[in-house]
Amino acid sequence: MFQIGDKVVYPMHGAGIIEAIEEKEILGEKQKYYVMKMPVGNMQVMIPMANVSTLGLRQVVDTDSLEMVLDILKDQRQDLTSSWNHRYRKNMDKIKTGDIYEVARVVRDLMRREKEKGLSTGERKMLDNARQILISELVLVKEIDQEQANHLLDKVVNN
Repeated sequence: MFQIGDKVVYPMHGAGIIEAIEEKEILGEKQKYYVMKMPVGNMQVMIPMANVSTLGLRQVVDTDSLEMVLDILKDQRQDLTSSWNHRYRKNMDKIKTGDIYEVARVVRDLMRREKEKGLSTGERKMLDNARQILISELVLVKEIDQEQANHLLDKVVNN
């Protein structure tokens, strides 16, 4: 399905590059794994090849799709759900999809809410996680470093 060198997104973890395909024996069972290097956080993740479709692994978006993401981040609309726990569940469901547009909406809404009213500890942690996921894909698509991606994200949302 994917090849060494492919840039992919692992929902809830972020984007990375497949560095290798390895066979490992775990609990007596041999399985093939994608070895993915994450540019943000400098981590390595092993993803069972047999579970790729259920895990939602996908290619990073192209530059046209990234422009649509930036438009979402600029959009002034915002989820005004008042109950924090309802908003939290809704945002978590969006992040779990692995869809970059949904993650962008979560980042936009939480960044704006933080600026206006502040965030609960749980929402603050969710924002940090969603930002990292989005930034990891920005880094790979735009071929910029993490600091530049952070700056771009802040600039786009806060204008």
